[in-house]
Amino acid sequence: MTMNDVVIVGCGPTGMTLAALLGQQGRTVTVLERYESLYNLPRAAAFDDETMRTFQKLGVAEKMLPGTNVQSGYVWTNAAGEVLLDIEYDNPGRSGWPAQYMMYQPHVEKTLVELLASMPNVEIVRGATVTAIRDADDHVEVTAVRGDGSSLQVAGRFVVGADGGNGFVRSHIGSTWDDYGFFENWLVCDFALYGEVETLPTFRQVCDPDGPIAIVNIGPGHHRFSFRLEPGQTREEVTEPGFVWAKVAAYLQPHHAELIRTANYTFMSLIAHSWRAGRVFLAGDAAHQMPPFLAQGMVSGIRDARNLAFKLGMVLDGAPDELLDTYQAEREPHVRFITERAVELGRVQTERDPLRAAERDRRMLAARQANQKPDKLIYPALRGGLIASDGSLFPQGLVSTPEGTGLFDDLAPADWLIVVSEPAALSALDDEVRSAFAAVGGEVADFAITSMFQRARFSDTGGVYTRYFRGSGLVAAVVRPDRYTYGVASTPEELRSLLATLLSAVTTTEKEAVLAR
Repeated sequence: MTMNDVVIVGCGPTGMTLAALLGQQGRTVTVLERYESLYNLPRAAAFDDETMRTFQKLGVAEKMLPGTNVQSGYVWTNAAGEVLLDIEYDNPGRSGWPAQYMMYQPHVEKTLVELLASMPNVEIVRGATVTAIRDADDHVEVTAVRGDGSSLQVAGRFVVGADGGNGFVRSHIGSTWDDYGFFENWLVCDFALYGEVETLPTFRQVCDPDGPIAIVNIGPGHHRFSFRLEPGQTREEVTEPGFVWAKVAAYLQPHHAELIRTANYTFMSLIAHSWRAGRVFLAGDAAHQMPPFLAQGMVSGIRDARNLAFKLGMVLDGAPDELLDTYQAEREPHVRFITERAVELGRVQTERDPLRAAERDRRMLAARQANQKPDKLIYPALRGGLIASDGSLFPQGLVSTPEGTGLFDDLAPADWLIVVSEPAALSALDDEVRSAFAAVGGEVADFAITSMFQRARFSDTGGVYTRYFRGSGLVAAVVRPDRYTYGVASTPEELRSLLATLLSAVTTTEKEAVLAR
């Protein structure tokens, strides 16, 4: 039986991203997927700048671009076509890329599969349905059945279930759902356009109490319409091409596009109670499902992958196993916030009572007439877990070094980073502490933002870090491999204390423990 560092069940975007991140670390990974080939039809519609930052980490950001369109905004209208809300997306966002990309998912998946195929330490086994998981003392054994009925067994130090909401792994660990009670029946219709349709909205929510509609660009040459269905309508009825073309007739005609997919979905809001049982973990839809109104479903799974990948890597290298308990502790509150907001927005958008819908329209139209711009949705910082302070996503901007100019993560690719406003902020760190930090994959990225005398390697070409440090009164930030901020410091002594706390959490050897104290 082949022993892997990690076995991943499910080869969707979450599983592929996790496999790629682990493969990039040099880990041995086997991915088991029950389907024989890629689905090759769109499902998710969008991803954000944080996800593109993960693709950047994997070296495939530019390869994603042919399957994406940058989205500048999101418009809500009422049944009369009046604009209720006009949301503008940042460009660039906090992670240095446009804040919203509309995507053609088959292109994204093809790009990830090609990346995995280039990694000799990662294997994808297709047509393998997992039927059993057995926990051993220091590993987990997974049994799968191939399409021809033969059995396959693989083992891993850890197993991650990224096999969807109805997958085997969640049922194996006995984790039940926490249900927010959002349960709606929708028809999703995807089209391949023959050419430009100038009157076709790129990203619009039609808040019509007689029939809410979502109109979404899903990457170059493709478009999606989603309709909330009425009670009593059957799957057979609503997926008929004639029914679909009648529903989209106000926006699209058969000479404009080919209907490539219809699906009857139930939008739900579920979060698994437990994301870990020993050496077995859940990620993506296996751990949480949310309505699509914020376009954060796939994105949340990729955040899971990035969080879990670096922690699995550290434990495989000898860090305390307790580090893995911080995965759910950090990710679940973040997912709950997004799910609750998606449910809230969904209920506002799809209000079916005419009187309440009219009141909603009056309120939102009055806000627009008063030039009140909608608040930008800011996702919460991480709390608890492997976070000492701050917990926000560390910003990424354009920087320069003597070797070149580029985005910060490309020029400072180390796992752990100390980012300082000037080299003097490092004055309290002795050689032993620096060596201990380097031993966990840490490096220093120093600017000279607050000094005209000291020389530093990094120059703040885009101004992002000048604003960050001067606006906060900080001298240093300790940044994790997933680019969330572990902690911040206002003095060199605070930085020394921050590193001591970090080293005590992620190291186990006696020498490093002494250094941490």
